[in-house]
Amino acid sequence: MRAENEQILAKPGHDTGAMLSVHGLKKVYRSKKDADVEAVRNLTFDLRPGELACLVGPSGSGKTTLLRCISGLLEPTAGEVRLGGKLVTGPPKGMAVVFQEYGRSLYPWMTVKANVELPLKNARMPKDQRNELVETALQSVGLAHVPRSYPWQLSGGMQQRVAIARAVAFQPEVLLMDEPFAAVDAQTRADLEDLIRSVWASLGVTILFVTHDIDESVYLGERVIMLSSSPTVIQDDLVIDLPADRDQLTTRSLPRFAELRAHVYEQIQIAKHAAQGNSIETPGESEQQWP
Repeated sequence: MRAENEQILAKPGHDTGAMLSVHGLKKVYRSKKDADVEAVRNLTFDLRPGELACLVGPSGSGKTTLLRCISGLLEPTAGEVRLGGKLVTGPPKGMAVVFQEYGRSLYPWMTVKANVELPLKNARMPKDQRNELVETALQSVGLAHVPRSYPWQLSGGMQQRVAIARAVAFQPEVLLMDEPFAAVDAQTRADLEDLIRSVWASLGVTILFVTHDIDESVYLGERVIMLSSSPTVIQDDLVIDLPADRDQLTTRSLPRFAELRAHVYEQIQIAKHAAQGNSIETPGESEQQWP
């Protein structure tokens, strides 16, 4: 039996103070030849300003579909997404996305500085302001020493830092991260996890972090939202009551960390068994195909 203080279930309806609000979201992929695929059935949750929440679920549970809808890249079949109270009908200015395949999101012929600066340039921001934001962003991810390097000259971990710096420089209200560390080695992943918590603490940005890694979700988040198998609903919503100051050795050795990890693992296994091996992989889950 769960402890009374172990979890807080997301409350349905709109939270007027929420930075990001997802209400009754549903997505059905329609096909003229095959049967329709209901990827997301009924999803409702809110993120408060400055919150860092992790989203986990079984493979094929619609995580990427959900992010597409939240970011305005995909129109939901029903329900709505609001950013700061405003309805999202397309990619909003106050939102940035960091992708899993960082190599495909960086332009190899452009320097690190030019890659980070590009969204600001496209927004017609004055040059002096661009330079200041880019410099601050590169410092925040530990890349102030390589502004003139090219992505292909950097390691995978450093390339992902460039992608994060580009998102940070854009000064988003909400940062969506779609399994951003899946393609790096374990040590680099640990370093990047600490980087995200550092950037989040210093900038106060609201972050929704999608991951397959249960340990990562517990280490990073203030909260872990667990999805069911497709068609997706929220299966559980767990408050992570670990100390705010975390490090890879001490935090992961805490008995409470093990308890929280076991709870998330249990819920993912329940979701897998509920699918009975008959889940249908939704478009975009096995391969990122963002517009």
